[in-house]
Amino acid sequence: MTETDLLYALALQHVSNIGDITAKRLISHCGTAEAVLKEKKQNLLKISGVGSAILGDLFETDHLKAAEKEIDFIKSNTIKVSYFKDDGYPEKLKHCIDGPILLFQSGAINLKEQHIISIVGARKITTHGIAFCEALVETLAPYNPIVVSGFAYGTDITAHKAAIKNKLQTVGCLAHGLNQIYPKVHKKYMVDVEKNGGFFTDFWSSDKFDRNNFLKRNRIIAGLSEATIVIESAEKGGSLVTADIANSYNRDVFAVPGRTTDSQSIGCNNLIKYQKAHMLTTPLDVPYILNWELEKDKKPAIQKQLFVELNPTEKTIYSYLKENEKQQLDVIAINCNMPIFKIASVLLTMELKGVIRPLPGKLFEII
Repeated sequence: MTETDLLYALALQHVSNIGDITAKRLISHCGTAEAVLKEKKQNLLKISGVGSAILGDLFETDHLKAAEKEIDFIKSNTIKVSYFKDDGYPEKLKHCIDGPILLFQSGAINLKEQHIISIVGARKITTHGIAFCEALVETLAPYNPIVVSGFAYGTDITAHKAAIKNKLQTVGCLAHGLNQIYPKVHKKYMVDVEKNGGFFTDFWSSDKFDRNNFLKRNRIIAGLSEATIVIESAEKGGSLVTADIANSYNRDVFAVPGRTTDSQSIGCNNLIKYQKAHMLTTPLDVPYILNWELEKDKKPAIQKQLFVELNPTEKTIYSYLKENEKQQLDVIAINCNMPIFKIASVLLTMELKGVIRPLPGKLFEII
């Protein structure tokens, strides 16, 4: 898009009562953002869903002045801007009715011809959640997915770091302009994220920091991806909002189940209970349900690499299951000479590593 196109698109985005849905409706009717701002008010009022309140301050000159300042910021910081009609605009986000008309980007993000998943969850992530998230990303690495999250505390930063560790692209969706970072303690990860992907936001450098922006940001996290994965969540939380948005976009949602007594599993358990998410018990459920295909020259990075990391107890169980195939928990405990309380814990750890998977009837098998 030309600088003139950007100027008028920014000016339209700056109008307080016009959101992305209405902006797209106006642009569709008039052809361009410039045409919208130069159209007569009475003609715009003929558009379905557009009233006087929405157009209240549309023609004020402050919008163009603010847009000029934002263009100066964009130029001086080498920020890439994608317009919702451009080829470079994220393809999956184009299909979201409330996707932003302008998306600002830093880093070297390349979304073409790759699987994209969003990983979200509790900010106060448990050690169990961290282990599952890391195992998930490591197991999916051969499929080369792009990992999207919100760069916040807990699950978000765990997902970003796991992606970087496994040399995957990762994208942080921010709830503020690209002139700042939240939380500040995560500033130390910015360089690595931008080297391995980058950041998206639809907020300006002049926008005030507002916690409500995080909920608005979540539509981009859900919209960029073919699937949203919720690692952990309390009964209420932003990750559940992201899951609801993903469902509204007709995207797949996965949730990791947990014990009914665990406060950080209530949200995930409810998603599964009310059939709003696939139950995710092993990382390989993701490529199976999404029907991902692995390139012929690649093999799933699970057993060979992870087997080296198994401790003696885990190796004993692995060898037994390899020889005897599917076995019940009680049978494994007896034949491996271990108490049930210990075997259950070890099996869970092995499941998180992607070595085994549970089956109905308390059965387990190696992957």
